[in-house]
Amino acid sequence: MKKKDKTFTGSWSRDDNPASSAVKKRLPSLKLFLAALSFAYFAKALSGSYMKSTITQLERRFDIPSYLIGIIDGSFEIGNLLVIAFVSYFGAKLHRPKIIAVGCVVMSLGTFLMAMPHFFIGRYKIETTVRSSVNSTNNLHPCPASSSETSREGGRASLLSSRGCEQESTVSLWIYVLLGNVLRGIGETPVQPLGISYIDDHALSENAALYISCVQSIAIIGPVFGYLLGSLCAKIYVDIGYVEMETISITPGDARWVGAWWLGYLIAGAISLMSAVPFWFLPKSLPVPVDTHDRSCTPDQTRFIKDSPTMDHKVRQEEPANLHQMASEFVPTLKSLLGNPVYIIYLCVTIIQFNSLIGMVTYKPKYIEQHYGQSASMANFLMGMVNIPAVALGMFSGGVIMKRYKLNIMGAAKFAFGTSLLGYFLSLLFLALGCENSKVAGITVSYTGVEGLSDRDWSVFADCNSGCLCSSKEWDPVCGGNGITYVSPCLAGCISSSGSGKSTVFDNCKCVSLTESPPGNLTATLGKCPRRDSCDKVFPYFLALSVLTSFIISLGGTPGFMLLVRCINPELKSLALGIHMLVTRTLAGIPAPIYFGAIIDTTCLKWGYKTCGETGACRIYDTSSYRIVYLGLTLGLRTVSFFLCIWGFALLKRHVKSVEKRTLSGGNAELESLRKEEHTSIHCEQFLLALDCDPDKETRL
Repeated sequence: MKKKDKTFTGSWSRDDNPASSAVKKRLPSLKLFLAALSFAYFAKALSGSYMKSTITQLERRFDIPSYLIGIIDGSFEIGNLLVIAFVSYFGAKLHRPKIIAVGCVVMSLGTFLMAMPHFFIGRYKIETTVRSSVNSTNNLHPCPASSSETSREGGRASLLSSRGCEQESTVSLWIYVLLGNVLRGIGETPVQPLGISYIDDHALSENAALYISCVQSIAIIGPVFGYLLGSLCAKIYVDIGYVEMETISITPGDARWVGAWWLGYLIAGAISLMSAVPFWFLPKSLPVPVDTHDRSCTPDQTRFIKDSPTMDHKVRQEEPANLHQMASEFVPTLKSLLGNPVYIIYLCVTIIQFNSLIGMVTYKPKYIEQHYGQSASMANFLMGMVNIPAVALGMFSGGVIMKRYKLNIMGAAKFAFGTSLLGYFLSLLFLALGCENSKVAGITVSYTGVEGLSDRDWSVFADCNSGCLCSSKEWDPVCGGNGITYVSPCLAGCISSSGSGKSTVFDNCKCVSLTESPPGNLTATLGKCPRRDSCDKVFPYFLALSVLTSFIISLGGTPGFMLLVRCINPELKSLALGIHMLVTRTLAGIPAPIYFGAIIDTTCLKWGYKTCGETGACRIYDTSSYRIVYLGLTLGLRTVSFFLCIWGFALLKRHVKSVEKRTLSGGNAELESLRKEEHTSIHCEQFLLALDCDPDKETRL
C-alpha cells in the first residue's frame, strides 16, 4: 500500500523513476544512431555524386554516347527497384539498424565492382597524329600527299588497314560498371526509409523535423567531397603509373582526355564499408520518448501519456515480428496507402520534379564543360564547392524555419510550393546566360570564317586541304593563328611541324591563310582555341544564379519531406517512404538520365570513332542547341508539376479538415466512455495526474 500511495503522490525520485532511466538509455543510443545514419548518408551521397562526376570520363573511356551513360546512371535506380518495397515493409518490422548495416556492405561491394574494368581494359589509346617527345628526331608531315578526290574517304580505310582493325574484346566492359551500379543501388535501399522512420519513431515530435534535416544536411557534405574527389581524379591521367606523362600530348581540357575515374570508386567503396560498422551495435528499438514530461510523473501516468493522441505518430515496437502475418497484410496495407489521394498527388508532383532535378544534376557538369569551355576537373570542383553547399544550407534552413515557426501540414506545403515557384522564375534567367559556338572550320564556321553553317554546307574538306590525304572521322584539333579551330592538322592544310609532344607547332597551314588578309601567321598549335572573352564574362553570373536558385529551391526540401510523413497513417510510414522512393526512382531516376542523354546526343556536331569505324563519344556539341534542349526540358517538366500542385492543395485542405473532425469526435467519445465506467475513480485520477505533468495538456483537452 505504501508503494501504491507513493505512486499517486508522485514521490518517486529522479534516480528511482523508470521513465528517467529509460530516457538516459535512449538519448545516447539515439545520438549514436543519428551519427551513424549521417555517415551512411554521407557515404552513399559521396559514391553517388562521384558517379555523376565521372560521366564524361566514362563516356570517353568506353567510347559510348550520352544515352548509354544515362542507362548506366539509371541502373542504380534499378537496383533500388528490385528490393525497395520489401525492404521498406518487412524491414520496419525487423532489426532496422542491422538491415542498414547489410545494405552498406552491399553498397561498398558494388562500388568496388565499378572500378574493376580499369584493370582489364588495357591502356587508353589516344588517336592523334602528333608524335611523342621520345621520337623527336624526324620531322612530322601532317599533310600526306593525295592523288585524287576519292582518296579522301579512302584515307580512313588505308589508315585502318595499316594499323590492323582488331575488334576490341573490351568494348563491353562498361556493362560491369552498370552491374556494379545496380548492386550499389540494392545496398543503398534500406538507408533512407528505415533510417528516417527509426528517427521519427524514437524522437520527440517537435525534434523529428530538425533531426531529419540535420541528417540530410550532413549528407549533403557527401556530394561536396564526391565532386571534389571527381575533380582531383579528373586531373590525373587514367593510366597514371603505367605511362610516362611526357608522352601524353593532350591536356585535361581536351575532349579526348580521360582521368583516373577508377581511383575514386576504390576510395568511395572503402568509405561505404566503414559506414556499416556502427549499425551492428545499435538496438532494434529504443524506449518511447517521454522526456518532455515532468520528472514527477509515475509509470502509470507515463503510460497514459504514451498512449495519448499526441504520440499517435509513433509506431509500437512491442509487436513481435510474424513474417506470415506481415505477408498476408501486405496487399491490404498497400491498398490502404494508395487509397490516400493526397499521397497519390504528392507522388505525381515529385515524379515530375525529380525527372527535372535528376536530368539537370546528371548533365550539369557536362553542360558547364561544353557550354562554358571548362575542363571536367573544374566543372566537378565548381559543383562540389559552389552548388552543393548552397543546397545543404537551404535544406538545413528549411528544417530550422519549420521548427521555429511550428509549421503545420498546410504551412509546410505552402512553404515548399512558394520556394519552388520562386526558384523556377529565377531559373528562367539561365536561358539568357548563353555562349556562342566555338569557331570550328567546316562545322560551325566556313573555312573563310563565315558563321552559321547549315547542314548541307557542313564539310570539313575545302580547297585548302584538297592536296592532303585527310580523314573526316579523326578528331585531333589545332588552333590556328586566326582564332579558328581545325579538326586536325591535316584538315588545316599544314605542311610541316616543329617541336614535339604538347609543344608541337604546325607551320605553313594553307587554310589559316584564307582568313588572313594579308596572310600573316600561318601556324597552328595543339588543342581547341579558347572561348571568347564574352563567354568568360557570362560564366560568373551563371555561377551566382546557380547558387541562388539551388538555395531557394532547397529551402522547401525538408518541409516537403515532412509533408509526406505527416499526411499518412503512422503504421504506413515506412511503406509510404519506400513506395515513394520506388516510384520516383522507377519513373524518374531510371528514365530521366536516358532521355536527357538521348536529347543531348541530338546536338552533337562531331562524333569520335573507334578503331574499326563504329561511332564513339561526341567530341563537340552545338552549344546553343544544347542550352535550349537542356534548360527547356528541365523548366518544362517543372511547369507541369506546378499545375498538379494546385490540385494537391485542394485535396490536402480537405484531408486536414477530415482528420481534425475525426480527432475531435474520437476525443469526445473517449472522454464520454471514461465517465460511464464503474472504475472511473482510479482511472480518472491517474489520467488527470498525467495531464498535470504533461505540458501539452491544453491541447489534449
